[in-house]
Amino acid sequence: MREFIVTRIFQLVVTMFIVSLLVFLMVRLRGDPISIMAPPIFNQEQIEALRAAWGFDKPVLEQYAIFLRKAVTGDFGISFFQRLPAMEVVIARLGNSWLLAAVASLIGLTIALPLGILSALKRNSLLDFASTALASLGTAMPSFWLGLMLIIVFSVYLRILPSFGALEPKAIIMPSLTLGVGMAARLSRLTRSAMLEVLNQDYVRTARSKGLQGKHVVLRHALRNALIPVVTVFGLQLGWLLGGSVVVESVFAWPGLGRLMVESINVRDITVVQAGLFWFSLSFILINYALDAFYMLIDPRIRIG
Repeated sequence: MREFIVTRIFQLVVTMFIVSLLVFLMVRLRGDPISIMAPPIFNQEQIEALRAAWGFDKPVLEQYAIFLRKAVTGDFGISFFQRLPAMEVVIARLGNSWLLAAVASLIGLTIALPLGILSALKRNSLLDFASTALASLGTAMPSFWLGLMLIIVFSVYLRILPSFGALEPKAIIMPSLTLGVGMAARLSRLTRSAMLEVLNQDYVRTARSKGLQGKHVVLRHALRNALIPVVTVFGLQLGWLLGGSVVVESVFAWPGLGRLMVESINVRDITVVQAGLFWFSLSFILINYALDAFYMLIDPRIRIG
């Protein structure tokens, strides 16, 4: 375990160094950041003064060294438009994104695991065909369309749920349901496939021949071994929820990090964009490391170096 932790810390440092370099270069792909950030009414003298104030008049390598030194301490500069520390702006939205991802993941797992298991146990039954059809529909259905339909039904007609914002607890129901349905559709099909493969293994037939109850065989022997691919895809989905739920956040005006990133890109607030990309990358990396540890918990035979 000590080797696992040390290795992952080293990999985290190396990966975040590469991420910092990519983040630094990405905001400069379109040319001089100050020329992009400066209001159109600025003359050349004002642009040069702004460039000097933000340190963009220095050589690129020196700029990166300063950026990296400050980034290590969490200092990504001041938001050009909000006049607040960029990290403070990002963290204020980060909690909402994590909350939305957590609730959506809970909904997705609650639907996907039982549905996938039952479909595998009752293969080619009416339940199996119905769940497969629903999973295909959920995978093909655009999240923004589902979000709009939920708003029309529950906000416009029934008037029982707020259509936007995060001012009350029940405001999270529709955006999390929109994201959770898509996750459930993908995970239920994968759970079914993994369970079907595992149920045909010799150790499952041996467990049944020993007289073990069906519930015990399914949960203790079959499901535990079928979870590896499910957990892998779940981790990828969770990473996407944290960083890729921009459309859903925009539809429901949810004050999350994805929506903040879009707003910051539109107004050319590069310090907030840099801080947001840093947190997206760090969250995704930590999720993958947590999955590595979870693999060993599911199957003690797995040793990840």
